[in-house]
Amino acid sequence: MLLIFLGVIVLIVGLNASRYSDSFGRWRGMLLLLGGGLLLLGVASSTIVQVGVGQVGVQTLFGQVQRRVLPPGLSVVNPLVDITRFDTRTQNYTMSAVKNEGQQAGDDAIRVLSADGLEVVIDLTVLYHVVPEQAPRILETIGEDYQEKIVRAISRTRIRDNAVYYDAVALYSTRREEFQARILAAIEKDFRANGLRLDQLLIRNIQLPQSVKASIESKISAEQDAQKMQFVLQKEKQEAERKRVEAQGIADYQRIVNTELSDKLLQYESIKAQQAIALSPNAKVIIMGKGNGAQLMIGDK
Repeated sequence: MLLIFLGVIVLIVGLNASRYSDSFGRWRGMLLLLGGGLLLLGVASSTIVQVGVGQVGVQTLFGQVQRRVLPPGLSVVNPLVDITRFDTRTQNYTMSAVKNEGQQAGDDAIRVLSADGLEVVIDLTVLYHVVPEQAPRILETIGEDYQEKIVRAISRTRIRDNAVYYDAVALYSTRREEFQARILAAIEKDFRANGLRLDQLLIRNIQLPQSVKASIESKISAEQDAQKMQFVLQKEKQEAERKRVEAQGIADYQRIVNTELSDKLLQYESIKAQQAIALSPNAKVIIMGKGNGAQLMIGDK
């Protein structure tokens, strides 16, 4: 538009150059040529527009949003329209308690009240994208700052609305996935109504009050101690069972020995042992018999 404006001005000056002075009138032809060139160049540049990769263009003519969406690439348009470009790729909006981690400079975490009246701090990341066909409606009804008006506002509201159904400890542990699925469904519905598509909702962190955290840690420590003691008791029971079995085996052995051995068997075993000694090549002392009838034999091979 600037080139068109400059071209028109130069043409007007060129057409009236002779009225200013005779010397200035000699430049009339050059001024007309320059003005015409600027006008043609301005019209050409305003007629052909380029939309970048991952974007769509929305046309506005005299304050009226046009329904035709310009795709990525070159397009021929009315030179009088204004083009507003919308990014249709996946975008993220992070709300975090950590400074400079999210879109806001300071602490931007979501503080909610749970069903048991405790304040829970939630860090959240929302992944979403603009639906290309809905870009004109977004520009017309919301504006270019849809991230602040829709993404941030709806996400924070829906999380607060749904957190009241859960206790603080349940949000932190057992029902965390259920809570995430519930708020995802609620936010997705609201985004769709405003021309956005929710890709994913990430609960990055849930911070409980310090008193609740201390209570949970104490409970976990007690459970670990109980499990350790149960292991020790189980080990002692197994050791006691092992000793009982060992004692029972010894008792059974002694009983068998006491009931099964006889004098004749002992005498037979003694003769076998003496026979083995007699066959040994070493010096030997052999005692045969028992009591007064025992005989001592000494031999050396």
